[in-house]
This record gives sequence, C-alpha cells and structure tokens, in this order.
Amino acid sequence: MSALLTVADVHIAYGKVEAVRGVSLDVGENEIVTIIGANGAGKTTLLNAIMGVLPLRGRTTFAGVDMAPLDIEDRVATGLSLVPEHRELFGTMNVEDNLELGAFRIAKATAARSLERVYTLFPRLKERRKQLAGTLSGGEQQMLAMGRALMGAPKLLMLDEPSLGLAPIIVADIFRIVDELRAAGVSVLLVEQNAQAALQIADRAYVMELGEFVLSGSAKEIAANKGVAASYLGFQLEGESAI
Repeated sequence: MSALLTVADVHIAYGKVEAVRGVSLDVGENEIVTIIGANGAGKTTLLNAIMGVLPLRGRTTFAGVDMAPLDIEDRVATGLSLVPEHRELFGTMNVEDNLELGAFRIAKATAARSLERVYTLFPRLKERRKQLAGTLSGGEQQMLAMGRALMGAPKLLMLDEPSLGLAPIIVADIFRIVDELRAAGVSVLLVEQNAQAALQIADRAYVMELGEFVLSGSAKEIAANKGVAASYLGFQLEGESAI
C-alpha cells in the first residue's frame, strides 16, 4: 500500500518546550489510522502541525508533495482536511451556510454535488439545513464539522477527538460514517481518547505518550497488547497483568 501521508522525525515545540519529539507515521490510501493516548500526549499538536497551524521540524509529504512550503489553504487544495477538536463552527450561521464555507475553493457545480454527498452521509443535516449551527446538539455539531471538512472532497480527513462529549449511540453513528468514508476512498487519520471505539474501525494504530510514539502496529495487535488494554481500554487481558 502506497503512503498518502508521510511524517518523518517530526519535532514540535511551544517556545523552549518540546511537545512532540521525533515522531514518524504514515497513512495509506483507503486506510484508517488512529493515534490513541491520554490527554496532553501531543496528539492534537501533531494534527495541527500536519495541517500547517503550527510550525514543525522534520519532513512531511502528502500525495508525494513536500508540505514544508505550503500554507493551510494550499494543504487543503492538495486534499488534506482537519476537523478540529472544538469543531469551530459559526453558530449564528445556518447549517447549509456552514457547509458551503468548506467549498470555497471549488466550482459551484462541484460544490452542489459535494453538498448532496454530505446530506446523504448525514441526513439529519439536510433536515436541519436552515437551522442555526449554534442550536444543534453536540452530535449534530460534530456531523456538521465533518460535513464541512468533506465539502472540498479531501483525500485524507484528520479527525481530532470526534467522540468527545457525545452519547454512546451518537459515537457509534459517527464511527459508522468514518468506516463508510474509507469504503468511499477517503483515508482517515483519527485522534481519539476512546481507544476501544477507535481500534474497532482502524487498520493500524499508534500509541502516544508524552510527545512520543511508544507503540505501533495493526489495530488488532494494539488492542491485544496487555499494557494498552489496562491503560486505555479499561480492562486487563485474561491471564495477564498490566505493564
């Protein structure tokens, strides 16, 4: 499988404090890769740096293109998109207007097709298309944030804590849609504290602690690791003790 996104020996600092140290990862085409870890591990920082929000040291390529000279808008144009942890919607604008903001770089006819695609994925958004974004439930706002990111037809969607604060039934719906995106040819880089849900749909996983990757492998391998089970899944594997 060819790598769509490659991150090599990346370091990210806030002033003199290094928040991410020497991490490397790759995401292939039609693949879901998850990064799990505790709050403050550096997961969000890494996504923001890949998107160009924060400076980094190291090498990042996307679809064979060196991203170092690209600003955020150029990275979006190459097919990279980020749904941030706090969604960053425009609460006083309606659902459809928020969605259309995600299509600012594409032709009107293409945007219309993207809008219908988003409404097919998220029929609830179509029902509420004239409702103000600020009046939506948390789950609906997450759907809207994802829909807006999909309006530009990205090749890779980065999701930062999409399950945060949502009821289990809504989380299941969100993760079902993530799985559908992979089937439709969209790769996903998923940052998630809900490790159990993330590992159920991911192809591969990285475990991040204190700014470094301490473990990586297939999602099944990571889920079967006794230390991961005790630290992130909330249980110990039968016959084993936690690290």
